[in-house]
Amino acid sequence: MRIVLEKGKQKELIELAKIDLTWEKLAKEINCNPSYLMNELRYTKRLLSDLRYKKLCELSNVNFDKFILDKKEDNWGRAKGGQNSKGNTKNFIEPQENEELAELFGIILGDGHVEKTMIGKKIRVYSIDIAGDSRDDKIYIKNYVSNLFSKLFNEKGKIRFSKNANGIHIAVYGKKIVEFVNRKGIMSGNKKNNNQKIPDWILNNRDYLKACLRGLIDADGCVYYISKKTNRNLRISFTSCIPKLMEDVRNSFISLGFHPSKILREKEIYLSSKIDVNKFLDEIGFSNNKHLKRLQSLKKDR
Repeated sequence: MRIVLEKGKQKELIELAKIDLTWEKLAKEINCNPSYLMNELRYTKRLLSDLRYKKLCELSNVNFDKFILDKKEDNWGRAKGGQNSKGNTKNFIEPQENEELAELFGIILGDGHVEKTMIGKKIRVYSIDIAGDSRDDKIYIKNYVSNLFSKLFNEKGKIRFSKNANGIHIAVYGKKIVEFVNRKGIMSGNKKNNNQKIPDWILNNRDYLKACLRGLIDADGCVYYISKKTNRNLRISFTSCIPKLMEDVRNSFISLGFHPSKILREKEIYLSSKIDVNKFLDEIGFSNNKHLKRLQSLKKDR
């Protein structure tokens, strides 16, 4: 069943339930994608299912039954739409394997999330969401990542900012896009639970692998230095809580002639020799300008 509340009450209920939670945690509580919750349900572009409505009432400790105007069957809006629809109206031509696709996959493997959101017993929302820090990643997300989506999928993506944190997200929606990404090796759902790896088509091509590593470092890497008495060594590091991904990244650097550290605390590796840092900048580089700015700043301080 779909719950129809008085105008403004669906948004009020959702925001009451969120008071002590992040959008991500609330979305997990009601079993949906954070972007779908924030942009679709909160603004009543979609109605709440009966189960989600009850869970939100439970979380907010408020009963909104007095505001219910109607209850509709799950398929209430689809009959007319089915008569008028020509199917999936989004034109989608699958992109060829290339360096740009490999770099986008690296970004998704780093700070992205591929989701198939269940509403009732069916998948209703297919999305790819990439997160960043609005203070440092705004230009990268709004310009570079958006342009990658546009070139590859003919979708610029929807930008949103987190109200209660320094977050920026870009999301694209579409069943065909998500199914393509799944087929090319990135599973939907929690990457850590899936123990996500770098897809084989990337691992087997040196140019694709370099592009993928660039995307991974741009998303989940950082540049810093280790201060010693006689020297200050620059480091380019990568962090992840996904064991298989960490293993693939380290082995990939080795296969490309780098000398990465061992995996530290099960979540970090780094390049620290001057030769490796220069090799990285020459052969892989950054697309996220925040890393270049950081690198230049650190070099001035040495």
